[in-house]
Formats: sequence, structure tokens, C-alpha cells
Amino acid sequence: MELTQALVLALIQGITEFLPISSTAHLILVPFITGWPDQGLAYDVALNTATWLAVVIYFRNDIANLLRGFFRTLIDRRFRYNHEGELAWMVLIATIPVALGGLLAHDLVAHGLRNLEVIGWSSIIWGAVLWVSDRRPGRLEVKNLRWGAAIFIGIAQAIALIPGTSRSGITMTAGLFSGLSRTAAARFSFLLAIIVGALAGGKEGVDMVQAGMDTPWMAVLVGFVVAFVSAYLAIHYFLKLISRTSMTSFVIYRVLLGIVLLAFAYKVL
Repeated sequence: MELTQALVLALIQGITEFLPISSTAHLILVPFITGWPDQGLAYDVALNTATWLAVVIYFRNDIANLLRGFFRTLIDRRFRYNHEGELAWMVLIATIPVALGGLLAHDLVAHGLRNLEVIGWSSIIWGAVLWVSDRRPGRLEVKNLRWGAAIFIGIAQAIALIPGTSRSGITMTAGLFSGLSRTAAARFSFLLAIIVGALAGGKEGVDMVQAGMDTPWMAVLVGFVVAFVSAYLAIHYFLKLISRTSMTSFVIYRVLLGIVLLAFAYKVL
């Protein structure tokens, strides 16, 4: 793999992974534009690990609080005065639907649905749903989240197994429909990403070891650093942006991206 390819893919992964615009849609479009060969499993693992590490470090204080609260629930199971512990359990329970869906529908998602037509339509349709949910955002913060809303967001997260949906986009959409503010919906989405990213990264790591392939270490190192930095900055500035304005710009971008993907799918471009 050339370093140019490594750099471009890392930037795309880092910037799009946590924004509501579908990193899958962008990564699948790159080969059609550049003609580059597949980057390989080892590089995918490096990028996903880098973006996961970025969200972990960015929310390190939240994670520390959730862990303390979680271990308190193992001693005292009353959640009344332990919101961090209750929220930790919400994150865990909300991850179950996507974990089960990933196990049961892995082959369908990886092969049957991973095509330009599905990704293009998913980008447009779920972008439109995001627009509807964003028109009247709620005012609740993460500390006000209730179990029904957490489970609803978790079920919505499983829909993101359909390529092009955007895990961040669908969980933020569900959060907004549940009455959360824009920043609260985004923060809960990022907390869910920590668990999902760990599960997905672990599986990819096992697959890489089993494949026993040669690793392009220079490309992996460059990609890791670039993906980590770009993901960290994307999270930071995205939270600042949606605290002041709506997600309309992301909706418009999703629709335009979907149109481009469908144009390639139907050989218009």
C-alpha cells in the first residue's frame, strides 16, 4: 500500500467515523474514484483501533465515572443515587441488539448488502429521518435518560448494520426522537461507540491473526496516527458545532453523497 492511499483512507475514516454521514459510504466510494486496491484487513484493524482509542481518550472522564458507578452497582444494586452506574448498564444493555445482529447477520451484511445501491439509498433515507428528528430536538441531557429511551436507541443502533446507515447517525436520530438535546444525543452515541468499537475491533483482530497476513507496518503506523488525530478533532468540533446549530448541513451532505453513490451504482457516472 502506498502512503498516499494510507493517508487518504485514514483521514476519511477519522473524520467520518463519528459524524452522522456514514464512514462506510465514503470508504466504499474511494476505490471507484481512485482505482486503488483493497487496503487489507490489517489496515482496517489499525484504523478502527485508532478511532476507538480517540473516543475513549476524549471521553476518559465519563468512562472513569461510569466504571466507578458500574462497580458500585455490583455492591449495591439500587440505582436511585447512582446515575453513573445506571447509565453504564444502559450502555451495556443498549449494545446487545447490535451485537446479536452482527453475529446473526454477519454474512448478509458483509456480502449481500455491501453494495453501492444499498449504501446510496440508506444514506438518503436515514439522512431524511435525521432531518425530521432534528427539526424539534429535545432538551433532556444524558443524566435524564430513561431505560425506555436507552433501549430504543440500542435497537436503532442495530439498524446501522445496514451499510450506509451510519451508526452515529441512527443513534443520534433515535436520541433526538427520545427527547434528548443534540449534544446529549451525540454524547450517548459516542458512549455506545466505545463498547461497539471494542467488540468489532476484537473480532477484526482475531480475524487478522487467523489470516496470518503480512502487515505493511509503515502504512499502518501512518494510518493509525492520522486516523486517531482526525477522529479526536472531529468529535471535539462536532460537539461544539451542534451545540450552536442544527444538523441540516449533515443531512444535505448525506443526500448528495447518496445521489453520487446511486449514480455510480446505475452507471450514470
